[in-house]
Amino acid sequence: MDDRGGSFVAVRRISQGLERENSCHSTSAEVVAGSAAWLGRGLSCVCAQRRESDARPSFDLTPSEEECLQRLQNRIDIAYDSSIPEHQEALRALWNAVFPEEELHGLISKQWKEMGWQGKDPSTDFRGGGFISLENLLFFARHFPKSFKDLLWKQEGDRSAWEYPFAEAGVNITFMLIQMLDLEAVKPRTVVGAIFLKFLSENESAFDILYCIAFKLMDRQWLAMRASYMDFNTVMKATRCQLEREFLLEDITRLEELPSYSLLTL
Repeated sequence: MDDRGGSFVAVRRISQGLERENSCHSTSAEVVAGSAAWLGRGLSCVCAQRRESDARPSFDLTPSEEECLQRLQNRIDIAYDSSIPEHQEALRALWNAVFPEEELHGLISKQWKEMGWQGKDPSTDFRGGGFISLENLLFFARHFPKSFKDLLWKQEGDRSAWEYPFAEAGVNITFMLIQMLDLEAVKPRTVVGAIFLKFLSENESAFDILYCIAFKLMDRQWLAMRASYMDFNTVMKATRCQLEREFLLEDITRLEELPSYSLLTL
């Protein structure tokens, strides 16, 4: 039985009989700060990262997994640059996906606040997540438009008087997933990271799909915890732990089989 009141679960074993990692335990944790967008009001994306004196296991990758990881790392390394036409077009595409009937007056405009950006220039909010955080939002808007708009307009559940800003939360979710999956390492050093790379080798959109799942799950946790603005860090920790538990369930062979995937609607 999960110590947070969850149900019994069957857990996955990786080759060589490695036991499941309990990555959500309450021992010492390293605080990881996310998008600078939250810092002005004391908020950051805080994820539980274990500090271990013992060397963590390293998992060997197939050539296909190595190639997929390298391509994803290349995406992660790209900073958002408002002078690059591709980045400008991606930002316009996000606006058009969300507000197809409303003309955008400029890439720097007060209109962006309608989507939950901190100010009139969204580029200042991408520092914590890079260009991939914009790609994640655009993927979500295009592939799961109903879920995207439900979250944007806070259309589900009994909402707090002090809600999280949608777009800034999205940037922090990108950052959280990069940390959770240890994607900047040469090889995965956790069971969860190794499982994810198997998903990625079979579907190069796996990170984007996981992002959509994580965003929807975060909002579900937010509602279940009756959270308010200053509870964002606690909600993000709970979201990360739930994702890690689902990755370790038996018979999960692709992201679409994760229980939280069912939260998404097209």
